Amino acid sequence: MIGIESLAGAVFDTDGVLTDTAALHAMAWKAAFDDLLRRLPQGAAEESRAPFDIATDYPRHVDGRSREDGVRAFLASRALTGLDAEAMERLASRKDRIYLALLRHEGAPPRPGVVDLLVALREQGVATAVVSASRHCALVVAAAGLTDLFDARVDGVDAERLRLAGKPDPALFLEAARRLGAAPDRTMVVEDALVGVEAGRRGGFAPVVGVDRGAGADGLREHGADVVVKDLTELKPLLGL
Repeated sequence: MIGIESLAGAVFDTDGVLTDTAALHAMAWKAAFDDLLRRLPQGAAEESRAPFDIATDYPRHVDGRSREDGVRAFLASRALTGLDAEAMERLASRKDRIYLALLRHEGAPPRPGVVDLLVALREQGVATAVVSASRHCALVVAAAGLTDLFDARVDGVDAERLRLAGKPDPALFLEAARRLGAAPDRTMVVEDALVGVEAGRRGGFAPVVGVDRGAGADGLREHGADVVVKDLTELKPLLGL
């Protein structure tokens, strides 16, 4: 059991933890990347031209990262070089347009257990923050009906304005803890992405909770998760709430 009495704050990732929008991001990235891969010269290596794989490429190279970092990481994994900054921005922008269209169509309902957990934490005096590398965090949180359950938000807009490094750097989480007035070692981080779990560990957060949405329990633990759950419905009893 995690001692609730030791917690001053709790910081939650957005996509994949609070909502299922990670699936929308993955679909949008696949559409954008596959279009790019189809247009590679015929002489390009076969492994470079293979379609984007949501089950492997997304968690390894894109999940939890900013748009720009995700583009760079995936292209590097395929040994694709030569895209200038303008071309990379066009790719990221295309992904963004696809994602927003999917979000408008699919919505962003909260995951099971999310509302109950947030309410219970706040009743115990634990301040809560939501973090995302996405510039659309506020839109997603509002669509999920969760805005009033957070004391602070740090997102892609803040990251750009404050020049915060992306995950696995802990800068986003540290800024969230600062806004909550909570020491990292008394602040829980809840993440589903490998780079996000690693960011929590690097920042000295305790505990770091990994939510296994496909990254795998072993991988989450290897990257620094103290506890791994399948769903946030499991976390409430672990906290004694």
